[in-house]
Amino acid sequence: MGEICNLRNPATLFSLSLLFLLFISSAAEANGKLRLGYYSKSCPRAETIVKEQVLKLYHKHGNTAVSWVRSLFHDCMVESCDASLLLESTEESMSEQTARRNFGLRNFKYVTTIKDLLEEECPNTVSCADIIALSARDGAALLGGPKFDMKTGRRDSKVSFLKVLNDFIPDHNSSISVVLSRFEKIGIDTEKTVAILGAHSVGRVHCVNLVGRLYPTIDPTINPEYGMYLRKRCPNDHPDPHAVLYSRNDRVTPMVLDNFYYKNLIQHKGLLGIDQGLLYDPRTLPYVKKMAADNTYFHQQFALGMVLLSENNPLTGSSGEIRKDCRFVNK
Repeated sequence: MGEICNLRNPATLFSLSLLFLLFISSAAEANGKLRLGYYSKSCPRAETIVKEQVLKLYHKHGNTAVSWVRSLFHDCMVESCDASLLLESTEESMSEQTARRNFGLRNFKYVTTIKDLLEEECPNTVSCADIIALSARDGAALLGGPKFDMKTGRRDSKVSFLKVLNDFIPDHNSSISVVLSRFEKIGIDTEKTVAILGAHSVGRVHCVNLVGRLYPTIDPTINPEYGMYLRKRCPNDHPDPHAVLYSRNDRVTPMVLDNFYYKNLIQHKGLLGIDQGLLYDPRTLPYVKKMAADNTYFHQQFALGMVLLSENNPLTGSSGEIRKDCRFVNK
């Protein structure tokens, strides 16, 4: 009895410390807070399964890594990081995937691949929202971007936010003031906003989103030689939105998440109006220059921005649900 109560006993102190940590972890889960290692007990292999599948799919289809990063932005900017983006259209509501501002998003079928494996491992445990977050983290690293930790514990939305989506996601030609305002509302400052837009260093832009800067005349903010190149990529001003006509965001390292995006902006080779606008706004220009000169700095700010974005107003605790199929709410 005396040994049990002896707080000077190392074994006793260790046991009490362990109990305290377990209490804190349980309290965090009960209170619905995101935390690192959320599934360490309920589904220990959850993050490993996601990482393994993201890697496997990357080696099979490299562009999946770009899709993971884009999906995080398009899901988390709208109301909450809650996988509302993944819901397909039903008789009751239309999917967010049908929005013009979500044009070009793809590879959602691979979310189902990952979810099915997680359901086999730990039924009704890992949310689709956490799959989006973890796959974005792992996808960014595979693209040569930074490695960073991502908290988990999100739950899934039961509704689509298509009707209000345009109030949250900037258009590809939105003013920088609109862009900064949208990010500021979710707690992301100018520096990290500029870094997050650096995700445009990978992937491609469809001609349907480019022609407004190319016809009837080339936007004077575009490098003239580059403008002519883009016209060859997009040879008419009314491209078929279903045709695979596009230009790479970066012609030098098109599948590397690096600071060539900012170097291109300084050379007036930004693809979208929202990109090139960063060069002309005095609030964003200093960060464009700094990120163009220092890839490590860009990666640091990108990682911080992605984590903040992933933690935007998540559903936790008893809110929402854990979908069995990421495409539909549970019945």
